Amino acid sequence: MNPMLPELTLSSLDLDRLELLLRSLSASDPSRLALEPELNRATVLEPAAVPDNVVTMNSTIRLRLLKSGEEPCLTLVYPKDLDASGQKVSVLAPVGSAVLGLKEGDRIHWPMPDGDIQQIQVVQVLYQPERSGHLHR
Repeated sequence: MNPMLPELTLSSLDLDRLELLLRSLSASDPSRLALEPELNRATVLEPAAVPDNVVTMNSTIRLRLLKSGEEPCLTLVYPKDLDASGQKVSVLAPVGSAVLGLKEGDRIHWPMPDGDIQQIQVVQVLYQPERSGHLHR
C-alpha cells in the first residue's frame, strides 16, 4: 500500500453494491477508474464490525477544507440518491470516492475544480448507518 494514502475500511454490503454499480459503467469511465482502485485497497468488514468513525455509504460527514477553513457537511450517496439540495455527494464524484472509507481525522490531498490542490480532512462522522443499526439499507 502507498504510505501516503490513508487506510480505508468498507462494509461488505457497501462493497457488494459498489461493485455492482461499477459493472454498470464502461471500463474507461473516469468515475470507475477513480473508485475501483480505492475499493481494491480497502479492508472489508461485516457491517456490524465497521468502526463508528468510518465514512460509509449514506454517512453524513463534516469536512474541513484546510486552506479556507470551510467545513461543509455532506452525505455520501449512490448516484440514484442524488438530489438538488447540494447536501449530497455521489460516490462517483471525485470527492465522494476520495472520502469513502476514511475515518475521522484522516486527511487527503484533492484537486479542486479550479485546479488548486486542497487538503481535506474528515472532521466528524455525524451519521453512519452502521452505527445507527441500519445494516441492511
